[in-house]
Amino acid sequence: MKKILLAVIIVCAAIMSAFVLKGPLNVDTLPVGTTLDSDSLALGEKAPLTSLALDKPDGSGSETLESLKKKNGILVVFSCNTCPFVIAWEDRYNEINNVAKDNGIAMVLVNSNEARRDGDDAPNKMLVHQREQKYSMPYLIDKNHVLADAFGAKTTPHVFLFDKDFKLVYEGAIDDNYKDKSGVKQYFTKDALKALGAGKEIAVKSSPAKGCSIKRLKS
Repeated sequence: MKKILLAVIIVCAAIMSAFVLKGPLNVDTLPVGTTLDSDSLALGEKAPLTSLALDKPDGSGSETLESLKKKNGILVVFSCNTCPFVIAWEDRYNEINNVAKDNGIAMVLVNSNEARRDGDDAPNKMLVHQREQKYSMPYLIDKNHVLADAFGAKTTPHVFLFDKDFKLVYEGAIDDNYKDKSGVKQYFTKDALKALGAGKEIAVKSSPAKGCSIKRLKS
């Protein structure tokens, strides 16, 4: 019964992910001259808003992509607490972070679900989730989904890998099998991290992002 229920939830989430709501940007927080569009960043495009403050869920301060980036780049994963796709994939987060570290690349999880900030994705629940899952990377708040809008992030999870110059080199899914880690055949993110760290060409530069829609504020 539990397996049937989980399958129903995942199917419903997949349908909902096709309807991504775009909410209003808090333009007062954006650097002068910033222009945004509704599409995901293109490969080779530089990351916008790298100095945007992303708050820590414990209220102890904030980080920016600039402050987190390591010598070879940064991996940004839009995530959340309750999406079935995140739950299915997040046991791989720390493994991915280890690969990132070994290749001189930072990893950060970003929660942009502003429409659920008083519910499932409240800061205190993020903190509890982070501790329960023993995340080895920062888990930060994207207030008013400003960063998600700038990136054109669509789902949780949605992966964006940038090189040392903040140019996008991989975008999409974590791997090709969220249902079964032992059944993965294409390790999109891990392979991209290893190639970037070794200064080699990334074989698969993009893949379809699968997950729940980011819960943006309705305009």
